[in-house]
Amino acid sequence: MTTRRHLLLGTAAAAALSAGLFQRRATAAGAAQVFEVSYTDAQWRARLSPQQYAVLRQEDTERPGSSPLDKEHRAGIFACAGCALPLFASTTKFDSGTGWPSFWKPLDNAVATRSDRSFGAVRTEVHCRRCGGHLGHVFDDGPRPTGLRYCMNGVSLAFMPKPA
Repeated sequence: MTTRRHLLLGTAAAAALSAGLFQRRATAAGAAQVFEVSYTDAQWRARLSPQQYAVLRQEDTERPGSSPLDKEHRAGIFACAGCALPLFASTTKFDSGTGWPSFWKPLDNAVATRSDRSFGAVRTEVHCRRCGGHLGHVFDDGPRPTGLRYCMNGVSLAFMPKPA
């Protein structure tokens, strides 16, 4: 028999569970790992713009369509805005129609991934392997040859054009 107490306890348990499922990780990017490039929180804040800091260090997401790098089509390299590690070649960039710069393959030994369970979904987060900066997520709906879509925040990237 369901009593008022059982109903209230069940509602409280469901609320606590859903709060845990939908809570964004509040820790700084890569806090549990040690990276080659490492700064204090104050140093990261001084080195990065407020938006770069929010994305790279706090795993925020920029507004879709807000990055000029989404429309960048010149030959060159897309590097980490936090530590300048080359991440993606322009030859692997494609227009995904999502509003974020997208690539079908990173450069060798450039990025690392981890499971992201924020917002009630399981996704694969992509971060810079050298500084741990949050870059975006990788999905399995990209073009050939990999079938992957590395959907990156433009603010987490710096474009270096190929010399003429």
